[in-house]
Amino acid sequence: MHAAIKAGAAPVLSLALCLTLAAPASHASPADYVYSPIVEQGEKEIDFKIGSARARDGTRESATSLGLGYGVNSWWFTEVYAKWNRQTADNWRFDAFEWENKFQLTETGKYPVDVGLIVEIERPQDRSEGWELRFGPLFQMEFTPMVVGNVNLLFGRHYRSATPSSMELEYQWQLRYRWKPEFEVGAQGFGNLGPWRDWSPNSEQEHKAGPAIFGKLRLDSRSAIKYNAAWLVGTNDNTPRNTLRLQAEYEF
Repeated sequence: MHAAIKAGAAPVLSLALCLTLAAPASHASPADYVYSPIVEQGEKEIDFKIGSARARDGTRESATSLGLGYGVNSWWFTEVYAKWNRQTADNWRFDAFEWENKFQLTETGKYPVDVGLIVEIERPQDRSEGWELRFGPLFQMEFTPMVVGNVNLLFGRHYRSATPSSMELEYQWQLRYRWKPEFEVGAQGFGNLGPWRDWSPNSEQEHKAGPAIFGKLRLDSRSAIKYNAAWLVGTNDNTPRNTLRLQAEYEF
């Protein structure tokens, strides 16, 4: 039965890969990262993210955030963020506050697929954007002891905004080869399909993917620096030509 569930989960990751390569929504933040369903009780972290995307017309959008998180128990991790962005050559400007909550729904390693849930509430600085809610299931599995895959489906919508909005569907995927703890290699992909019940035309969707690196540098028995970075290439004209993103966490 263990092998059968693994075989059934593999097509899920294959679907995410196909979505990225499909013929070519709103643009995701260049600082977005792939969520993991795993929660570590008692872990505290300072989280820094930054990303920069170059559009097809040569313009550039950059975003960064700084967060403080805590593993409340074995199944709940909560974090608050302050976010900034820059869309022109002008200085960075404050963009939003965000409260992120991750819930681990299965015991780590007990089943072939680890399952979690992410729930985010964001309050933009521009009050005309109202409030943003983002949530969805998180999946992680080991294909082999050395290869780990993630697939996440995310639903997002703005409430009480000046412009009416619909619930949109995004996806994330990741493959990671556990070469050694300090340095691992793999790939990441992100996309937005538009309204979740009636996807946008291919030309209006967003799909990007590319190589990624990962690692965890142990400082002592309690603290470490964990990082991941990726160079993502857009696969259609509605997606930035390329995006460079980095996440670094100080865990203690």
